[in-house]
Amino acid sequence: MYGKSQLALKYIHYYLTAASGRGHGIHSPFVFNFITDVLNDKRFFYAYDEVERLRDQLLINNAQIEVQDYGAGSSATASRIRNIKDIANWSLKSPKYAQLLFRMVHYYQPHTIVELGTSFGITTAYLATANAVSEVFTFEGAETVAALAKQHFAHLDLHNIYLATGNFDNTVQPALQKMRQVDFAFIDGNHRKEPTLNYFNWLLPYVQPASIFVFDDIHWSAEMKEAWRVIQSHPSVTCSIDLFFIGIVFFTPDIKIKQKFSIRF
Repeated sequence: MYGKSQLALKYIHYYLTAASGRGHGIHSPFVFNFITDVLNDKRFFYAYDEVERLRDQLLINNAQIEVQDYGAGSSATASRIRNIKDIANWSLKSPKYAQLLFRMVHYYQPHTIVELGTSFGITTAYLATANAVSEVFTFEGAETVAALAKQHFAHLDLHNIYLATGNFDNTVQPALQKMRQVDFAFIDGNHRKEPTLNYFNWLLPYVQPASIFVFDDIHWSAEMKEAWRVIQSHPSVTCSIDLFFIGIVFFTPDIKIKQKFSIRF
């Protein structure tokens, strides 16, 4: 993992070199539409208040739970006994990016959604509320964290979420084999190169032309940056968008020449 000062320098470089977040100079109609209709959609949607109230409660929750962490985040603390508010502060995607995921699902209306890394279910709730007729299959390694996420889904009255608990190596592929396709995937489970590429390769057989994959923390470390480079370069990926804290890939055959964009957000 990069240190804070190193990550800050990388962000400054991204911000200075990325394309305008308003779409100026973007010659791809597909990406221009994404910028104008999704990235810059400033509407306040119905789901935001409820989910953000839940986030606020988590960020002040002093209760302790024991956590089995399978990902790179386990280096954050040597103890398996952690405060809920500390886990929330470390693992939850910020409202800015969680609500972008909501807008993407709301705009593109994917039916089968896969999330690797449920945590307390904040992003899961956004994914599930954006399209009520979708099916969201989410995977979490830590049983105690997953148990709380289930409570949150019940509190929010969400019935289109299917949560699997345990090591991804044992849970993800058997679940994928029961799916015909994956329309949308958010990969936030293990911030290392090899597992990230494994997840990408597991999901690839279920891609259809409108599929969208989102990868979290693509500049989190040198490993993740390299994983992102490999994913961008894959022959199946026709378009990739680097928003620094997340990376998005598209597989649409309408894009004949591979496109790579870095856009301010």
